[in-house]
Amino acid sequence: MALAAWLLPWAWRQPFMAKPRTLWELSRMPPPTALPVPVDGVTARRIADTFGAPRGTDRTHAGVDIFAPRGTQVFSSTRGIVVSVRDGGLGGKQVWVLGPARERHYYAHLDDWAPGLQTGDLVRPGDPLGVVGTTGNARGTPPHLHYGIYGRNGAYDPLPLMQAFNTPRPR
Repeated sequence: MALAAWLLPWAWRQPFMAKPRTLWELSRMPPPTALPVPVDGVTARRIADTFGAPRGTDRTHAGVDIFAPRGTQVFSSTRGIVVSVRDGGLGGKQVWVLGPARERHYYAHLDDWAPGLQTGDLVRPGDPLGVVGTTGNARGTPPHLHYGIYGRNGAYDPLPLMQAFNTPRPR
C-alpha cells in the first residue's frame, strides 16, 4: 500500500503521463475570458463580427473570419491538445484543439499545417498550427482563417474574447 501511495504520484509527474495529465488539467480549467488573435500581425479591431451571419439557406456562420495574406502564420490561441488534423469538408485543411473547459477550438481554411503537427500534440498559446489559406469552401475568397470555439452548448462568438485580450487592464 505504501509503495502504491508513493508510485502513483511519482508516475503522474512523469513525461509519459503528459497527455493524460494535460487532459485532466484542461477539464478542470474554466473557459477562457480572453484569447489572443490566432493570426500573426492581426489585431481584434481588424476582425468583423460575422458570427451567426447566414451562410446559404440552411446554416449560419459558427465563427469569425480573420483575413490576412496567404501564408501568414496561424498560432494556437490556447493551451490544449490537438485532437484532429484533417483535410475535408467545408473547412478544408483544419486543426481542432481541445482547450480549457474541454472547449474545442477550430482553425479552418489553412493552406498548410505547421511542419510535423499531428493529432495528440500538446500545444501552448503561440505554438504554430499552420498558415492562412483558402481551402474547403473558401476557394475563390480572399485568404483567411475561420476560427470558431465550441463549448458545452455549441458554437459561440470568439471575437469578444479576442477583444478582451487586447483591452488594457485597468490600473
